[in-house]
This record gives sequence, C-alpha cells and structure tokens, in this order.
Amino acid sequence: MKVHKEEFSNSQRAEVLTQALPYIKRYVGETVVIKYGGNAMESEELKKQVMHDMVLLWLIGVKVVLVHGGGPDVSKAMEQLGKKAQFIDGLRVTDKETMDIAQMVLAGKINKTLVNMLEAQGGKAMGISGMDGRLIEAKIKDPKLGYVGEITKINIDPVKDLLEKGYIPVVSTIGCDSEGNAYNINGDTAAAYIAGALGAKRLIMMTNVDGVLRDQHDKDSLITDISISEAEELKKEGIISGGMIPKVDCCIKAIKSGVRRVVIINGMIDHSILMELLTDEGVGTMVKGDE
Repeated sequence: MKVHKEEFSNSQRAEVLTQALPYIKRYVGETVVIKYGGNAMESEELKKQVMHDMVLLWLIGVKVVLVHGGGPDVSKAMEQLGKKAQFIDGLRVTDKETMDIAQMVLAGKINKTLVNMLEAQGGKAMGISGMDGRLIEAKIKDPKLGYVGEITKINIDPVKDLLEKGYIPVVSTIGCDSEGNAYNINGDTAAAYIAGALGAKRLIMMTNVDGVLRDQHDKDSLITDISISEAEELKKEGIISGGMIPKVDCCIKAIKSGVRRVVIINGMIDHSILMELLTDEGVGTMVKGDE
C-alpha cells in the first residue's frame, strides 16, 4: 500500500502545528484507549504508521492503551493447521483446539509484534493478555460457540500499573475464568470494558468504514456525532444495521461505563488517529452521552 504524500509550505506546516496545540493541551495526562484490528492490521506500511502515531501521542504525554484483535490471523493459522473456521452470527465457533490457536496467535505473535513495532518507533511498550493479572474474567457466552467468552469482571490494576510506569500497555483480548479456562473475547467489547474501567477520556474504535453513514452507499452522508438516544433511534430506523450494531452497542457500553467520548474511525485512512484527536475537523462518528 502506497501512502500518498503531499507537499506543504512552511506556513501550512505552521498552521497544522498551531491547530494541534490546544488539542495537545487537552489530552496531556489523559487516557486514550485505541481498539485496533481487522483490515487496518493487514497492510504492514499502514500498521507502522499507526504505531508511529501512537508513539507520537505517548511522547506528548497522552496515556495510550492499545487493545488489539486479529481474527484474520487466527483464521489463517487455523487453515495452516488444517482446521476450518466456522462462525455463528459473526462469532467464531471456538473449540479447545481453536482456543489454543487463538491464544497462540493473539497473545503471542500479534501482541509481541505490535510491542516490537512500538518500541522500534521509539515508544516504551509492554504486552499483556486478558489472562495476566486476571485482567479479563469471563464465562461461556453460549455453549454452541464453545470457548467464546462473556466478560464478567475487569481487574484493571495491571493496565494502571503499566501506565504509571510509563509504558504503552498492549492488550490481547483473551479472557479466563476461576477454573483456568481461556476464552476468546470480542475485541470491541473488551476495549469498551477496559476504557470504562480506566475512565478514559476517549475510546477510538478503528474499523474499515468511515463511521455511521445515513446512506450506506454515500460516503458524504457520514453522521459526525450522535448521542446514545439518537443511536437507539437510528437502530430502529435501520440506518445503524448489520455489523455496525454491535460496534455502536460497544460504544454505548463504554459511555455508560464512564468513557467521555467514543469515536468510530476508518483505520485505513492515513493518520486517522491524529486527525481525530489533534485537528479541528476530526474524522469518523463520535458517540456521546445524552447531555
């Protein structure tokens, strides 16, 4: 993937930096949780750019927490091991062997790769899974899905400890129960719970669409901000539909848990995180409480 580069005059560069200053002041010392996964992780060049932007935020004093998925990589690993991926209502059917593969890929390969990339960009990162310190406690969501977990409790201290020591926590969404079973946890759901437990100023949900569109076939119909009650109405009207429903539900869960703002952005857009946090225009759809 080729990243488009534009030429800027010195005055244009100065304007960008001037515009960013009040936003930098707003976020210094605040916690921002970023949910990263799916198609935004497919391009190595784009992945490096996302890690670069996270390190930039960290360097200016933002407490960055990265929560990641990696479903396509799990499916790829299953194929290589001769196992076919099965889904019910968008959730992966996870038997014991599949759970072992998911844990190996998510808590191992992907997690440590992202940590390494953040460190290579000049950051200070530490990778953990939801099993470490019992960060994510879970139970079986539905017996027909196997080891797919429903979150029962978040023990946020491991993440807080890493933030206090100056690290960027990188969290893979593998949960556990009191009997030692591991569970595959939906990444958006885990990010919402973790952001809520941290009282984060902002949760950014990176996906492969621009946000909530009033017309799915018209990118110019982007709805830039919605309240919880407006989101419920848009679901009734069928404007929020399909895969966007669980994503918006996670946003609402995060707001009700104490997150001040949640934004759904297109992770395929260059520097979308910085555009959202540090510019007047922002990107994507912001979900907020009924104020």
